[in-house]
Amino acid sequence: MAHVAGFRDWNTFVACAPGAASGDEVGSQGVIPVLRMFDRVLAREFYCAFLGFEWQWEHQFAPDLPVYAQVAREGRVLHLSEHHGDATPGAKVMITTSGIRDLQAHLVDKAYRNARPGLEGNDWGLTMTVTDPFGNTVVFWERA
Repeated sequence: MAHVAGFRDWNTFVACAPGAASGDEVGSQGVIPVLRMFDRVLAREFYCAFLGFEWQWEHQFAPDLPVYAQVAREGRVLHLSEHHGDATPGAKVMITTSGIRDLQAHLVDKAYRNARPGLEGNDWGLTMTVTDPFGNTVVFWERA
């Protein structure tokens, strides 16, 4: 993606991305997880319509080639890739958040046919776990 954006490598892209010094999504997050997907329509339904991420951009070298995309929610960025070598299905990412009880209630109210996430209390806070259609696990975590 760095080359597509006109940079020589990923490190240069992250360092020079617009707003990186001001603490926007790319600069302040530091690490961007890449999750494997197999169907961009299904991914968009799950991550955007259900979880409330914004589909920020996607790239494809040709219409019949895999898609690489970025989604973001409350400043948290994930990359989704249909490319075989980019990631392995079954990854797990943890996203820090606030207002997790409201988020969980909102998601349950949507009556999404494939996920009705619950809350789990731990010594370190509350977590809500959802599994995407491709076997990846996304854990939302609110500190105690």
